[in-house]
Amino acid sequence: MVEMLKRAKDAFGVVSVKAEFEAEGTRIDELLRLLDITRSAGLAMTVKIGGCEAVRDLLEAKQIGVDYIVAPMVETPYAAHKYVKAINSVFQREEQSDMSYLINMETITSFENRDAIMAEIAGEPGADGLVFGRGDFVGSLGLNSDQVNTQETTNYILNVAELCAESSKELVVGGGVSAKSVEALRQIHSIRLDRFETRKVVFEAKRALAGNPEAGLELAIEFELLWLESKKHYYDRIASEDSKRLAALKVR
Repeated sequence: MVEMLKRAKDAFGVVSVKAEFEAEGTRIDELLRLLDITRSAGLAMTVKIGGCEAVRDLLEAKQIGVDYIVAPMVETPYAAHKYVKAINSVFQREEQSDMSYLINMETITSFENRDAIMAEIAGEPGADGLVFGRGDFVGSLGLNSDQVNTQETTNYILNVAELCAESSKELVVGGGVSAKSVEALRQIHSIRLDRFETRKVVFEAKRALAGNPEAGLELAIEFELLWLESKKHYYDRIASEDSKRLAALKVR
């Protein structure tokens, strides 16, 4: 997996590996194993915390040393305010200069509040930008996940890209990103797109789109498959490590 990530970094513009305390429910031992692989490949680490005020998650992210922190389901300016406040309660200002803090815009409610949310994170101390989560976004519209690459969905993101460009804030796009997403990503990049991501792998948009993004995304899926197989083997080994002792005790 390390060699695969090194290849993805050099050839396809991969910059980070991602874990989620939120949807994935990543355990701390999993995160440490993934962090070891990520650092060995010379990549950054992205962690999505469990909520806008998940202080315990922030403390763990600080302890292990991550590079990007993302807060999910930030639907109101007050939620953005709470996230910024939590960041500043856990991280000193000098620590923050080495990390990026982003919020997930992933529902129609957050989109409708986009101007106020942007105003909140654009202030001081603020946050560094937005991650537009297309999967949950189309779900909030009552649409199926196969609608993430439609022009209608892309138009929403183009609107947000303009806000990010005007405010000099980062924009990351995720949610069902695959080879079918490349045309939409190119449209967004023409306005502003800093990175895009699959469930586990984050790409620098400029480098990735200038090369062969389809091949890069295929490699990202292959990495996720290998990670899940490794994770399964790890827990299978833990589950079976006391089997012989259990059998011996039952015989007694």
